[in-house]
Amino acid sequence: MDALRLVTSRRIASGDCVTDAERRNDVCLFFVELGLEGSETMAKDMRIWQRLLRGGLAAMTIALMPVARAMMTPATTAAVAQGNPAAPAPVAPASQTPETPAPESFNNRIHVGVVQRFGEIPQDRLILRDANGGSVRVTFERNGQMETRNLDAIAIELDEIPVETPIIDDRIVLSVHRSFESAEASARDWNARGIATEVAQPDRWEVWADRDTYDSPLLRQMLAESAKAAEIDKVGLFERTRDRRVQLAWKVLGETIRGDAIAIVPSSGAAKIEHGVTRPERYTYGGTFYLQPNTYGTYTLVNHVSIETYLRGVVPYEIGTGAPYAAIEAQAIIARTYALRNLHRFAVDGYELCADTHCQAYWGITAATATTDRAIAATAGQVLAYGDKPIDALYSSTTGGFTAPFEDVWRGESRPYLRAILDSVSVNWDLETKPLSEEENFRQFMTLEKNFNESEWETFRWREKTSLKEMTEYFKRYRTRSGLSADFSAIEAVEITERSRAGRILEMRVTTDRGEIIVPGDEIRSAFYPPISTFFYIQPVAEPPKPPGATTPQPLLSPQPPDAAADAPADAPKSSAPKQPWGYEFVGGGFGHGVGLSQTGAYNLADIGKSGREILEFYYPGTALVPIEEVELDRRAPL
Repeated sequence: MDALRLVTSRRIASGDCVTDAERRNDVCLFFVELGLEGSETMAKDMRIWQRLLRGGLAAMTIALMPVARAMMTPATTAAVAQGNPAAPAPVAPASQTPETPAPESFNNRIHVGVVQRFGEIPQDRLILRDANGGSVRVTFERNGQMETRNLDAIAIELDEIPVETPIIDDRIVLSVHRSFESAEASARDWNARGIATEVAQPDRWEVWADRDTYDSPLLRQMLAESAKAAEIDKVGLFERTRDRRVQLAWKVLGETIRGDAIAIVPSSGAAKIEHGVTRPERYTYGGTFYLQPNTYGTYTLVNHVSIETYLRGVVPYEIGTGAPYAAIEAQAIIARTYALRNLHRFAVDGYELCADTHCQAYWGITAATATTDRAIAATAGQVLAYGDKPIDALYSSTTGGFTAPFEDVWRGESRPYLRAILDSVSVNWDLETKPLSEEENFRQFMTLEKNFNESEWETFRWREKTSLKEMTEYFKRYRTRSGLSADFSAIEAVEITERSRAGRILEMRVTTDRGEIIVPGDEIRSAFYPPISTFFYIQPVAEPPKPPGATTPQPLLSPQPPDAAADAPADAPKSSAPKQPWGYEFVGGGFGHGVGLSQTGAYNLADIGKSGREILEFYYPGTALVPIEEVELDRRAPL
């Protein structure tokens, strides 16, 4: 039987004025000022304030005293006045699940969330059965006892159940981002300020104040108020109260069983999964499965699978089964490296990687072919390393002609092996003498279309027009989804304000009827519809494009009124205001962030005879191909 581990609620560490000598003076003085010294409330809330201080807010303590007084509940205030303070009412934890299945021994197994948000739709359904006609072994808890059943299949649905004590979901959202890389950089910044953080993905990537550190509503409210006082306008307090929660429900021998965690082991080592009701998605995955609670009040189906089996579900979808063999080998190595480098992405939810393009496309083993399997086997256990660590093995579809250095797309330390590389073996372009940060140089480079590794691909060069009206609607949706103000009615103009030496846009300025908004590079692809990379320029479009087949109207033959402008006095004032354009044309190259290996470029390099190792050397100079055993792996967030 698979072991199960107990999921415990967060515990507040002990400590008071006596035991925490290093902090006691600041904290005790604060509570003396509040009039709570020597009280039970002081003993409880002292622990909160010690966390505030450990979280880097010592300098804010005295300034926040009025806020703390204002936030004291009437019951606590009255109790203090009577000399008999009472502790605040307990808050129900966000998750009331007592147990969840334990992961297997680490070895080379990784934990992938293949269904991340089971329960967002109340009618949702999951069906798991053995991929080869065998049975599935299901382990769950009932009445405090663990039970195991062998079933032909298991169908899991959801029940909404009322709770006696309302569930309060609240968290401090410090920032919202398009990508994990940007969220991780923001988390580092907050950590440097002394604020403990965690990275989550309820929709877009978010940086939260760490809930184990700021583990009470009072403490979180204080942090939000301090951010507001410091005019950090992006910090928000998310609050939600629920009187119901979802719970898993399935049947065994006709009896409905409800619970919060299930372990599922297919007898053949692979399972067919059907997710959804009206148009179910169907996948086949190897390994074992655990349906467990996540941070958002729903559940995640986590696949525990060996790294090599995982690659059988990644490589065919990322590079394509028709790719040249050397390109497939290169993809297998960087996909393995990428996975092992990013095992901390979903630590907040108790697993490691997702199954979509926020990590790598992992859509099951049914697309695996003899060729992709051969490439995975030929490179088994090999990763790219820089020093004693696996590299940040980023890759994208198409670069547009130059790969992007890491720092051109995300904040953070540069990676020496992720640099600007001309994606061609025959074109000459020297960034030292003709940097693409100069707009004239960039536009000249964009006229080059032949002899690049990606020249034959549609996404190598692209252009698309869009109206200011469409841009406004899209930009407002982006701002709202990002938790930012969308208090404007129209975009009036857009401008590229900063471009990197390798051509990537670092910043754009959007002028609205309510003022200017700066959009950083990584957010640009989310903020506007046309660009599929940040390797582009824009030009205003005066009039809407004519529909295909449209002709220019011919002048009418009937007499026309005289030209008023011709009859105007010569000294009549003329308008100097520039005419607002109808919209903009985005003219660019590449698809994706452009950092690291180009998948379409790898096709060409393989076609001209480069080996998988040579392809990797081309895109990741200075790295070494080594066995997994020779690199340092860390499942914790390297913040």
